Amino acid sequence: MKGFSWTTVILVFVLSSFGQIKTSSESIQANTPFIRVTLLGTGTPQPLMDRFGPSILVEAGSEILLFDAGRGCIQRLRQLDRSYDKLTALFLTHLHSDHIVGLPDLWLTGSLISERKEPLKVFGPLGTADLLEHLQKAFAYDIKIRVKDDGAAPEGSKFLVSEIQQGTIYENNGVRVIAITVDHFPVEPAFGYRIEYKGHAVVLSGDTRYSENLIHYAKGTDLIIHEVALAPDTLSKTDPKYHILAHHTTPEQAAKVFNEVKPKCAAYSHIVNLYAQNLRDLMKRTKAIYHGPLMLGEDLMSFSIADTVVVSAWKNK
Repeated sequence: MKGFSWTTVILVFVLSSFGQIKTSSESIQANTPFIRVTLLGTGTPQPLMDRFGPSILVEAGSEILLFDAGRGCIQRLRQLDRSYDKLTALFLTHLHSDHIVGLPDLWLTGSLISERKEPLKVFGPLGTADLLEHLQKAFAYDIKIRVKDDGAAPEGSKFLVSEIQQGTIYENNGVRVIAITVDHFPVEPAFGYRIEYKGHAVVLSGDTRYSENLIHYAKGTDLIIHEVALAPDTLSKTDPKYHILAHHTTPEQAAKVFNEVKPKCAAYSHIVNLYAQNLRDLMKRTKAIYHGPLMLGEDLMSFSIADTVVVSAWKNK
């Protein structure tokens, strides 16, 4: 395991709180990624324009995998020029609405504007099959008329659903996806995911409290993307928003996770910000305990993983 010094991460933009790490264009070109991860949405249920709903795209070899389908995920895919018909599979961490509310749009609009001719494979917790069955019933008229009037392929608007448990749930073209049980009680079950390809790995925490099980599965990963909740130090158990904090991971707890995992790079996404705290405090509180590479995730930020991790901000907002 390599240590987590900044030399293992190449940053190609300025992060004001940590300064700039320079690299030549030649080194970036030589570092052809095995896995590319793009944060489509880094937000929460709050309807923010700069942070869409939680959704992450992972591209490994020929596999194009989507994890969660929060608000606006199809718009973000369009910005990346990724079409619905090219998606290999969708993986849901849990069934909270902010993680699935973009699914009808992804599915229906995606089927309409692309030429998908086969069902989308969907993996998710118990309840996923019911969710998709009822969505198909709710939109039965639209599906029928799109096939009849617009010539959409009937199979392209269908799903192949697998309700999952912890363990390896997907293997194809050298890519393996492992479901990890995490603690988002009272939401049960809830999962994180580990994606492996050609000796490299990415771990996505999903929504969770501090989780020893996640740490176990995350060790040896190149990149960990973890949720976080930021709240005032004065927040008490009598506060009406305390239960939100109690379902998530604090900056100090996340720092403990990162110290145990020792990734080449760690990043925050699904950033729960109670009472509009300054996000600089989030980074400061984490870095007080964890001294490795850490990124504050933004929508469309990408991570290219090979021998190093190259982090790129979206330049076309």
